[in-house]
Amino acid sequence: MIRTAEKFLALLEIINRLRAPNGCPWDKKQTPQTFKQYLVEETHELIEAINDDNPNHICEELGDLLFQIIFLNNLYQEKKLFTLLEVIESISAKMIRRHPHVFGSETVDSEQELRQQWQAIKNQENKQKKQPRHPLDSIPKSLPALCRAQRVADRVARESFDWPNLSDALGKVSEEFQELQDAFTHGSHEQVKEEFGDLLFALAVVARKANIDGEDALHKATDKFTTRFLVLEKNIAEQGKQIATLDPDTLLANWQQTKSEPEPSPEKD
Repeated sequence: MIRTAEKFLALLEIINRLRAPNGCPWDKKQTPQTFKQYLVEETHELIEAINDDNPNHICEELGDLLFQIIFLNNLYQEKKLFTLLEVIESISAKMIRRHPHVFGSETVDSEQELRQQWQAIKNQENKQKKQPRHPLDSIPKSLPALCRAQRVADRVARESFDWPNLSDALGKVSEEFQELQDAFTHGSHEQVKEEFGDLLFALAVVARKANIDGEDALHKATDKFTTRFLVLEKNIAEQGKQIATLDPDTLLANWQQTKSEPEPSPEKD
């Protein structure tokens, strides 16, 4: 633990050197607005490393993200707005406050009770702030659209605004799909766009009801499609042909054949 603390302090000193007058020109010119994009990029790189389940890669990306967080904190600390100590004290106090069943005498008997307790504590915290936030306001609009939709659906479900069961939620998907078809037939481009969005949101609600991470499911579906398309290209090339020269029926037949082939084993670094 002492060695970890020493290395952490050394990392703080590295960042201070980078931002010093004789430090790195690129690091010295950064502001919170210019730097935030790198925070997003590093977060996605860490997520990809976790998905690949490569411990060495995960370790590296965790380090990159830790650096980004401390660097961003320094940008505010230099303006004397808050310090790293205040950040650590704030999150520590919040975690203790929101876990009375761990650090206090409260008890919970189910995950549902745990969620209700967490939300009740958050609501109380919001009331004590000068500008209380609605629970939906805490969901970042910068989240990927599917992820944000599922988070919104989950949040309102905690307020008892939810379909009684999965079957009813699926019925809403069918209704929205029919409305999309009608919009394609009779509506404007904007109406089609609106109904398409409604259909996607309805699917996000189904994902929540079915305990499916919609974002993860779509990524896996996209990966599966990408893999199959690459195989399709290879098979057609081996026939001495090109995709663009095939008629729709031939192309579909080749695609169906590709789908029936075994998936190649993923290679990890």
